[in-house]
Amino acid sequence: MEINRFGENVIGVQTCEAIVEGRFVALIANINAAYDFGSRTDLPGCRRPFTGNEAIGAHWCLMWAQDNRDMPIYNTYPAYGFALRQGFDQATNVPFAATVFVTQRSVQEGLTIPSGEVSIVFGPDSYLTVASGAFVWSAALAIPGCPLEVLNVTDDGNALAGMLSAQAVMTIQTVAQVVEFNTATWRMTFRILD
Repeated sequence: MEINRFGENVIGVQTCEAIVEGRFVALIANINAAYDFGSRTDLPGCRRPFTGNEAIGAHWCLMWAQDNRDMPIYNTYPAYGFALRQGFDQATNVPFAATVFVTQRSVQEGLTIPSGEVSIVFGPDSYLTVASGAFVWSAALAIPGCPLEVLNVTDDGNALAGMLSAQAVMTIQTVAQVVEFNTATWRMTFRILD
């Protein structure tokens, strides 16, 4: 995902389910707040919209937060309270199965953000570019100004929930508008509406 321009509506969140970067989410109560003495209790939770009503308010596009940890990054990281060597000294944590990242996850596209991960969301007045896989293809997407709605779990299924889809006309479900569609790279730039 590429950030072209953003306004004042950028906030930190904690994912309440595994979500692919670039999908739209609804903000909810944080169900994963019990972490390191409650240090994440002030963050809202987020999930893909479950109903059409949630999709109307899902004006937030999810992205990995910038991570300042040294490489490599293990996902999932072994965790054990008050452990030495970041959890690797506990017999219950090793061996473990993990994906190893040697570049920052925030500079890669299309990765799934696991449940409980601290992330950021971009809201109204943000201009973002997403790759194929964050939207449902329609020829209407190639037209600048095309209204976009967010798909939800109940009406559109689990695989499509959170993706953008073209609309014929602007309605109450419209959350974004196409700015540009690059047919050579299959990347769509859009503006999130208020």
